[in-house]
Amino acid sequence: MVAKLKDVAQLAGVSVTTVSRVINNYGSLSQKTINKVHAAMRELNYQPNALARAMQGKPSKFVGLIFPNLINPFFAELANELEHELFKKGYKTIIASSAQNPEIEHEYLNMLMANQVDGIISGSHNLGIEEYHQLTAPIVSFDRYLADNIPIVAADSYHGGELAAKYLVEHDVKHLAVIVDEDTSVSPTINRIQGALDFLNKQKRDFEPLAIQHLDLEATFPGNYDGVLASNDVQALTISNLYYQAGKQINKDFFITGYDGSRLIRKVAPYLPTVIQPISLLAQELIETLMKRIETPHEKIETKLVPVEFYQPK
Repeated sequence: MVAKLKDVAQLAGVSVTTVSRVINNYGSLSQKTINKVHAAMRELNYQPNALARAMQGKPSKFVGLIFPNLINPFFAELANELEHELFKKGYKTIIASSAQNPEIEHEYLNMLMANQVDGIISGSHNLGIEEYHQLTAPIVSFDRYLADNIPIVAADSYHGGELAAKYLVEHDVKHLAVIVDEDTSVSPTINRIQGALDFLNKQKRDFEPLAIQHLDLEATFPGNYDGVLASNDVQALTISNLYYQAGKQINKDFFITGYDGSRLIRKVAPYLPTVIQPISLLAQELIETLMKRIETPHEKIETKLVPVEFYQPK
Protein backbone atom coordinates (compact mmCIF):
# COMPACT_ATOMS: atom_id res chain seq x y z
CA MET A 1 0.00 0.00 0.00
CA VAL A 2 1.33 3.47 -0.95
CA ALA A 3 2.14 5.65 2.04
CA LYS A 4 0.30 8.95 2.38
CA LEU A 5 1.16 12.25 3.99
CA LYS A 6 -0.92 11.44 7.10
CA ASP A 7 0.98 8.13 7.53
CA VAL A 8 4.27 10.03 7.66
CA ALA A 9 2.80 12.51 10.14
CA GLN A 10 1.51 9.72 12.40
CA LEU A 11 4.84 7.85 12.41
CA ALA A 12 6.86 11.04 13.03
CA GLY A 13 4.47 12.22 15.74
CA VAL A 14 3.80 15.57 14.08
CA SER A 15 0.96 17.21 12.18
CA VAL A 16 0.31 16.85 8.45
CA THR A 17 1.03 20.56 8.11
CA THR A 18 4.48 20.07 9.64
CA VAL A 19 5.27 17.24 7.22
CA SER A 20 4.21 19.45 4.31
CA ARG A 21 6.41 22.29 5.57
CA VAL A 22 9.41 19.93 5.78
CA ILE A 23 8.84 18.62 2.25
CA ASN A 24 8.48 22.12 0.82
CA ASN A 25 11.28 23.57 2.95
CA TYR A 26 8.90 26.23 4.20
CA GLY A 27 9.10 28.07 7.50
CA SER A 28 11.42 27.63 10.46
CA LEU A 29 11.47 24.16 11.98
CA SER A 30 13.87 22.56 14.43
CA GLN A 31 16.45 20.18 12.99
CA LYS A 32 15.07 17.50 15.33
CA THR A 33 11.62 17.78 13.75
CA ILE A 34 13.06 17.77 10.23
CA ASN A 35 15.11 14.65 11.00
CA LYS A 36 12.05 12.88 12.46
CA VAL A 37 10.01 13.58 9.33
CA HIS A 38 12.79 12.48 6.99
CA ALA A 39 13.28 9.27 9.00
CA ALA A 40 9.54 8.51 8.78
CA MET A 41 9.58 9.18 5.02
CA ARG A 42 12.48 6.77 4.56
CA GLU A 43 10.87 4.06 6.70
CA LEU A 44 7.58 4.29 4.78
CA ASN A 45 9.32 4.85 1.44
CA TYR A 46 7.16 7.94 1.00
CA GLN A 47 7.67 9.89 -2.24
CA PRO A 48 6.36 13.47 -2.48
CA ASN A 49 4.07 13.99 -5.46
CA ALA A 50 6.05 16.06 -7.96
CA LEU A 51 2.99 16.73 -10.14
CA ALA A 52 1.02 18.05 -7.17
CA ARG A 53 3.93 20.33 -6.27
CA ALA A 54 4.03 21.67 -9.83
CA MET A 55 0.29 22.31 -9.84
CA GLN A 56 0.80 24.43 -6.71
CA GLY A 57 3.35 26.51 -8.64
CA LYS A 58 6.36 24.90 -6.98
CA PRO A 59 9.29 23.33 -8.85
CA SER A 60 8.86 19.61 -9.46
CA LYS A 61 12.67 19.18 -9.15
CA PHE A 62 12.63 16.86 -12.17
CA VAL A 63 14.59 17.36 -15.40
CA GLY A 64 13.93 15.36 -18.56
CA LEU A 65 16.84 14.04 -20.65
CA ILE A 66 16.23 12.97 -24.27
CA PHE A 67 18.94 11.19 -26.27
CA PRO A 68 18.81 9.23 -29.53
CA ASN A 69 20.03 6.06 -27.82
CA LEU A 70 21.92 4.85 -24.77
CA ILE A 71 23.74 2.06 -26.62
CA ASN A 72 26.41 4.44 -27.87
CA PRO A 73 28.90 4.77 -24.97
CA PHE A 74 29.16 8.53 -25.47
CA PHE A 75 25.44 9.17 -24.93
CA ALA A 76 25.34 6.71 -22.03
CA GLU A 77 28.24 8.47 -20.27
CA LEU A 78 26.82 11.94 -20.95
CA ALA A 79 23.41 10.94 -19.56
CA ASN A 80 25.10 9.45 -16.50
CA GLU A 81 27.18 12.60 -15.92
CA LEU A 82 24.11 14.83 -16.28
CA GLU A 83 22.10 12.66 -13.88
CA HIS A 84 24.91 12.73 -11.30
CA GLU A 85 25.47 16.50 -11.48
CA LEU A 86 21.76 17.35 -11.49
CA PHE A 87 21.25 15.17 -8.41
CA LYS A 88 23.88 17.23 -6.58
CA LYS A 89 21.76 20.30 -7.38
CA GLY A 90 18.63 18.68 -5.96
CA TYR A 91 17.11 17.47 -9.23
CA LYS A 92 16.06 13.98 -10.25
CA THR A 93 16.06 12.94 -13.89
CA ILE A 94 13.68 11.18 -16.26
CA ILE A 95 15.80 9.70 -19.06
CA ALA A 96 14.22 8.98 -22.44
CA SER A 97 15.77 7.23 -25.44
CA SER A 98 14.07 8.42 -28.62
CA ALA A 99 15.53 5.53 -30.66
CA GLN A 100 15.88 8.00 -33.56
CA ASN A 101 12.11 7.62 -34.00
CA PRO A 102 10.01 10.83 -34.21
CA GLU A 103 6.85 9.09 -32.91
CA ILE A 104 8.64 7.85 -29.79
CA GLU A 105 10.03 11.33 -29.22
CA HIS A 106 6.55 12.87 -29.56
CA GLU A 107 5.31 10.51 -26.84
CA TYR A 108 8.24 11.21 -24.52
CA LEU A 109 7.86 14.97 -24.86
CA ASN A 110 4.18 14.72 -24.01
CA MET A 111 4.99 12.49 -21.04
CA LEU A 112 7.65 14.88 -19.73
CA MET A 113 5.36 17.88 -19.99
CA ALA A 114 2.48 15.97 -18.37
CA ASN A 115 4.77 15.33 -15.42
CA GLN A 116 5.57 19.04 -15.24
CA VAL A 117 9.37 18.71 -15.41
CA ASP A 118 11.25 21.90 -14.61
CA GLY A 119 13.30 21.65 -17.81
CA ILE A 120 14.53 19.41 -20.61
CA ILE A 121 17.98 18.71 -22.05
CA SER A 122 17.60 17.20 -25.50
CA GLY A 123 20.17 15.51 -27.71
CA SER A 124 17.48 14.63 -30.25
CA HIS A 125 18.49 13.42 -33.71
CA ASN A 126 14.95 13.58 -35.10
CA LEU A 127 13.98 16.45 -37.36
CA GLY A 128 10.76 18.42 -37.53
CA ILE A 129 9.48 17.75 -34.02
CA GLU A 130 6.84 20.48 -33.90
CA GLU A 131 6.53 20.38 -30.11
CA TYR A 132 9.97 21.94 -29.73
CA HIS A 133 8.62 25.10 -31.39
CA GLN A 134 5.52 25.13 -29.18
CA LEU A 135 6.79 24.17 -25.73
CA THR A 136 7.13 26.91 -23.17
CA ALA A 137 9.18 24.80 -20.74
CA PRO A 138 12.90 25.61 -20.42
CA ILE A 139 14.80 23.47 -22.96
CA VAL A 140 18.48 23.26 -23.88
CA SER A 141 19.71 21.40 -26.94
CA PHE A 142 22.90 19.40 -27.14
CA ASP A 143 24.78 19.86 -30.40
CA ARG A 144 21.80 20.46 -32.70
CA TYR A 145 19.34 23.16 -33.76
CA LEU A 146 15.79 22.42 -32.56
CA ALA A 147 14.05 25.80 -32.62
CA ASP A 148 14.91 29.50 -32.66
CA ASN A 149 14.15 29.96 -28.95
CA ILE A 150 16.14 26.93 -27.74
CA PRO A 151 19.77 27.58 -26.73
CA ILE A 152 22.46 25.16 -27.89
CA VAL A 153 25.51 23.75 -26.13
CA ALA A 154 27.80 22.13 -28.70
CA ALA A 155 31.20 20.55 -28.99
CA ASP A 156 33.47 22.18 -31.57
CA SER A 157 32.69 19.54 -34.20
CA TYR A 158 34.22 21.46 -37.08
CA HIS A 159 37.61 21.59 -35.36
CA GLY A 160 37.19 17.95 -34.39
CA GLY A 161 36.91 17.07 -38.07
CA GLU A 162 40.04 19.09 -38.79
CA LEU A 163 41.96 17.24 -36.08
CA ALA A 164 40.93 13.82 -37.41
CA ALA A 165 41.90 14.74 -40.98
CA LYS A 166 45.20 16.22 -39.78
CA TYR A 167 46.14 12.92 -38.12
CA LEU A 168 45.49 10.96 -41.32
CA VAL A 169 47.45 13.44 -43.44
CA GLU A 170 50.39 13.31 -41.03
CA HIS A 171 50.47 9.52 -41.47
CA ASP A 172 50.61 9.96 -45.25
CA VAL A 173 47.48 7.99 -46.06
CA LYS A 174 47.27 7.41 -49.83
CA HIS A 175 43.75 6.02 -50.29
CA LEU A 176 41.43 7.70 -47.81
CA ALA A 177 37.75 6.88 -47.27
CA VAL A 178 35.64 9.53 -45.51
CA ILE A 179 32.34 8.24 -44.10
CA VAL A 180 29.70 10.94 -44.66
CA ASP A 181 26.12 11.29 -43.50
CA GLU A 182 23.52 12.56 -45.97
CA ASP A 183 21.66 14.23 -43.09
CA THR A 184 21.23 17.81 -44.34
CA SER A 185 20.20 19.27 -40.99
CA VAL A 186 22.34 21.59 -38.92
CA SER A 187 23.96 18.66 -37.15
CA PRO A 188 27.30 17.91 -35.49
CA THR A 189 27.97 15.15 -38.03
CA ILE A 190 27.77 17.64 -40.89
CA ASN A 191 30.04 20.09 -39.04
CA ARG A 192 32.74 17.53 -38.28
CA ILE A 193 32.71 16.17 -41.85
CA GLN A 194 32.88 19.72 -43.24
CA GLY A 195 35.88 20.45 -41.03
CA ALA A 196 37.63 17.31 -42.28
CA LEU A 197 36.87 17.97 -45.95
CA ASP A 198 38.00 21.60 -45.75
CA PHE A 199 41.29 20.52 -44.18
CA LEU A 200 41.87 17.79 -46.78
CA ASN A 201 41.11 20.19 -49.64
CA LYS A 202 43.52 22.79 -48.24
CA GLN A 203 46.20 20.09 -48.13
CA LYS A 204 45.28 19.05 -51.69
CA ARG A 205 44.67 15.49 -50.53
CA ASP A 206 42.46 13.10 -52.47
CA PHE A 207 39.74 11.20 -50.64
CA GLU A 208 36.62 9.20 -51.42
CA PRO A 209 33.38 10.17 -49.63
CA LEU A 210 31.22 7.14 -48.74
CA ALA A 211 27.60 7.78 -47.73
CA ILE A 212 26.80 5.68 -44.65
CA GLN A 213 23.15 5.30 -45.71
CA HIS A 214 24.19 3.22 -48.74
CA LEU A 215 27.35 1.64 -47.38
CA ASP A 216 27.89 -2.08 -46.87
CA LEU A 217 30.87 -2.08 -44.52
CA GLU A 218 31.82 -5.74 -45.02
CA ALA A 219 31.75 -5.40 -48.81
CA THR A 220 33.73 -2.14 -48.75
CA PHE A 221 36.54 -2.65 -46.27
CA PRO A 222 39.46 -3.19 -46.28
CA GLY A 223 39.39 -2.75 -50.08
CA ASN A 224 42.33 -0.64 -51.18
CA TYR A 225 41.84 1.94 -48.43
CA ASP A 226 44.78 2.52 -46.12
CA GLY A 227 42.93 5.23 -44.21
CA VAL A 228 39.38 5.78 -42.93
CA LEU A 229 37.80 8.80 -41.28
CA ALA A 230 34.84 7.31 -39.38
CA SER A 231 31.80 9.15 -37.98
CA ASN A 232 32.11 7.78 -34.46
CA ASP A 233 34.08 5.34 -32.31
CA VAL A 234 31.67 2.42 -32.61
CA GLN A 235 31.77 2.68 -36.39
CA ALA A 236 35.57 2.99 -36.35
CA LEU A 237 35.95 -0.17 -34.25
CA THR A 238 33.56 -2.07 -36.50
CA ILE A 239 35.64 -1.15 -39.55
CA SER A 240 38.92 -1.84 -37.73
CA ASN A 241 37.70 -5.36 -37.01
CA LEU A 242 37.25 -5.96 -40.75
CA TYR A 243 40.88 -4.96 -41.33
CA TYR A 244 41.97 -7.19 -38.46
CA GLN A 245 40.14 -10.15 -40.02
CA ALA A 246 42.05 -9.46 -43.23
CA GLY A 247 45.35 -9.68 -41.33
CA LYS A 248 46.03 -5.93 -41.19
CA GLN A 249 47.31 -4.09 -38.13
CA ILE A 250 45.90 -0.74 -37.02
CA ASN A 251 48.32 2.22 -36.89
CA LYS A 252 50.72 0.25 -39.07
CA ASP A 253 49.04 -1.25 -42.15
CA PHE A 254 46.13 1.19 -42.04
CA PHE A 255 45.04 4.29 -40.13
CA ILE A 256 41.56 5.15 -38.87
CA THR A 257 40.07 7.85 -36.65
CA GLY A 258 37.00 7.63 -34.46
CA TYR A 259 34.93 10.36 -32.86
CA ASP A 260 33.50 10.87 -29.32
CA GLY A 261 36.33 9.46 -27.19
CA SER A 262 34.19 8.14 -24.34
CA ARG A 263 35.98 6.79 -21.28
CA LEU A 264 34.77 3.27 -22.05
CA ILE A 265 36.12 3.28 -25.62
CA ARG A 266 39.49 4.64 -24.51
CA LYS A 267 39.68 1.91 -21.87
CA VAL A 268 38.72 -1.07 -24.05
CA ALA A 269 40.34 0.22 -27.27
CA PRO A 270 43.30 2.41 -26.25
CA TYR A 271 44.83 1.86 -29.69
CA LEU A 272 42.05 3.84 -31.44
CA PRO A 273 42.93 7.45 -32.40
CA THR A 274 39.83 9.54 -31.76
CA VAL A 275 38.44 13.01 -31.15
CA ILE A 276 37.42 13.44 -27.51
CA GLN A 277 34.23 15.31 -26.68
CA PRO A 278 34.75 16.36 -23.03
CA ILE A 279 31.76 14.82 -21.27
CA SER A 280 32.22 16.52 -17.88
CA LEU A 281 32.56 19.98 -19.43
CA LEU A 282 29.62 19.42 -21.77
CA ALA A 283 27.43 18.31 -18.85
CA GLN A 284 28.49 21.35 -16.83
CA GLU A 285 27.65 23.76 -19.66
CA LEU A 286 24.32 22.05 -20.40
CA ILE A 287 23.23 22.26 -16.76
CA GLU A 288 24.41 25.87 -16.32
CA THR A 289 22.53 26.88 -19.47
CA LEU A 290 19.37 25.07 -18.33
CA MET A 291 19.51 26.70 -14.88
CA LYS A 292 19.88 30.09 -16.52
CA ARG A 293 16.94 29.27 -18.79
CA ILE A 294 14.81 28.32 -15.78
CA GLU A 295 15.70 31.53 -13.91
CA THR A 296 15.39 33.91 -16.91
CA PRO A 297 13.19 32.14 -19.48
CA HIS A 298 12.98 35.08 -21.90
CA GLU A 299 16.66 36.02 -22.00
CA LYS A 300 18.45 35.20 -25.26
CA ILE A 301 21.32 32.75 -24.69
CA GLU A 302 24.04 32.41 -27.30
CA THR A 303 25.37 29.04 -28.45
CA LYS A 304 28.15 27.73 -26.21
CA LEU A 305 30.98 25.98 -28.05
CA VAL A 306 33.05 23.51 -26.03
CA PRO A 307 36.58 22.67 -27.27
CA VAL A 308 37.52 19.11 -28.28
CA GLU A 309 40.89 17.38 -28.27
CA PHE A 310 42.54 14.59 -30.24
CA TYR A 311 43.60 11.36 -28.57
CA GLN A 312 46.57 9.70 -30.21
CA PRO A 313 47.82 6.32 -28.94
CA LYS A 314 51.36 6.31 -27.59
